Amino acid sequence: MYVGRIVTVGMTPEGKNFAAYRVSSRSFPNREALIKNGKVSIMPRKGFESDLTKNPYIAYNCIQMAGDYAVVTNGSQTDPIAEKINSGMNVRDAIAFCLLALDYEKDDYNTPRIVAVTHKTEPVGFLGVIRKDAIHVTEMSLKAGELYYVATYEHATPSKCHYNDKNFNAETAEEICKYVINKGVFADLEHPVTSAAAVADGNSFSTAVDIAE
Repeated sequence: MYVGRIVTVGMTPEGKNFAAYRVSSRSFPNREALIKNGKVSIMPRKGFESDLTKNPYIAYNCIQMAGDYAVVTNGSQTDPIAEKINSGMNVRDAIAFCLLALDYEKDDYNTPRIVAVTHKTEPVGFLGVIRKDAIHVTEMSLKAGELYYVATYEHATPSKCHYNDKNFNAETAEEICKYVINKGVFADLEHPVTSAAAVADGNSFSTAVDIAE
């Protein structure tokens, strides 16, 4: 099944909160995740820079830290959500405010904007989506060895009962990146391209990226 881009929040078996992102794409598969200055960005691979002239939505920051939180998204909403959280706005409102302000992407597919946010230590995460027909922001209680996710297509409504994995077994940011590409509930989700993850590490978050083979 093809579900497009995916964001996820969860907790590792050892009790570390994380949020992660996977690019899945049929139209623009020549992309990679890059770590720079504490952020993770999605960019065209070398030699495919001209893809930006075909779709301006394919390059963006996908992970940004905001105080005690890690913000993960599939588009330009990453930075404004982080800015609102840093300004003191609560996470639910920051997600909803920025999703409403930016709306779904006005490309050929009316691509939804999706969001995952997790706290550094508190066992809580948030998933959000704005589609052409709806907006949802859902708070998730996190448990060790479990994750929740939302995608741009098909699995496009955050749920506490669906779109989860209760047998999650990755610990490090590097392992989480590999997991969301082709393990667990993600194994049957088609066309993985690249991934990125932020996992709580003491007083900060560790990040990593990977690329689908």
